[in-house]
Amino acid sequence: MRALIQRVTRAEVVVEGSVIGKCDAGLLVLICAMQGDTDEDVAQLARKIPKLRMFNDENGKTNVSLLQTGGEMLIVSQFTLAADTKSGNRPGFSAAAPPDEGRAKYEAFIDAIRSQNIAAQTGQFGAAMEVSLVNDGPFTIWMDTRA
Repeated sequence: MRALIQRVTRAEVVVEGSVIGKCDAGLLVLICAMQGDTDEDVAQLARKIPKLRMFNDENGKTNVSLLQTGGEMLIVSQFTLAADTKSGNRPGFSAAAPPDEGRAKYEAFIDAIRSQNIAAQTGQFGAAMEVSLVNDGPFTIWMDTRA
């Protein structure tokens, strides 16, 4: 499973002209289920991301996690994180999980995050979405459970 995590001061996702999810200070998490991902891949990311020390302490050091700040999370599915760009100019996405499997893993990730009492809103799986954000830092981290 892959995730691109961005520390944000705010973020929102719009579908067909309506805001369907947003967060204030916290994390925007773009997530992609890959072929062969297991429930443990979902659990691993859901355990790790909220504990990442991506926020500043009183001395300006990145020593504080989302769990400690009480910040929010916006979770958006993004199958393009599976892009294979090794050859040619057109990315391939065959490594992404099939849609039904991808949706199930995405929803399981959301449930696992919410079970930790994290305020989390979402995008809409499979929809054409407009995502806007103010990246704080910028501070962006790439995670892959197979790396």
